[in-house]
Amino acid sequence: MSDYRIGQGFDVHPFAEKRRLILGGVEIPFNLGLAGNSDADVLAHAVGDALLGGAALGDLGQFYPDDDTKWKDADSLMILADISRRITEAGFKIINIDSTLILEAPRISPYRHRMIDNLALSLNISPDRVSLKATTTEKLGFTGRGEGIAAMAIALLAR
Repeated sequence: MSDYRIGQGFDVHPFAEKRRLILGGVEIPFNLGLAGNSDADVLAHAVGDALLGGAALGDLGQFYPDDDTKWKDADSLMILADISRRITEAGFKIINIDSTLILEAPRISPYRHRMIDNLALSLNISPDRVSLKATTTEKLGFTGRGEGIAAMAIALLAR
């Protein structure tokens, strides 16, 4: 019998002016980007935390601290590729990822398949093992007021 592990990830970034909006490695045309040390890809960060948590390796901040200039404007898909390497070295295989973006705007449906492909490529898994959904909070809370974007992810790993 395999050793199965589930990891959960959550991330949030506020909107910021004069920043690109990167979600799942896709630059989305929008009047605001997300604030952060790296490219602030909230989706990639949630997926990365889910993977690290499932393997009991810690969290994103331990490996890629937001106060380290080494990660300034870093491509979060490269961070995900590094996490995938760490997961493999720890003896795990990624079975699947289920993720959700929480935002009022912009609409992500035109970019969804590219985001899935990017995440899968970075993790060295098939796109059919990556699920991505989006939802709103019906104008409630900071995402509902258009102040930022949140993301959740769950990863299933096997050893």
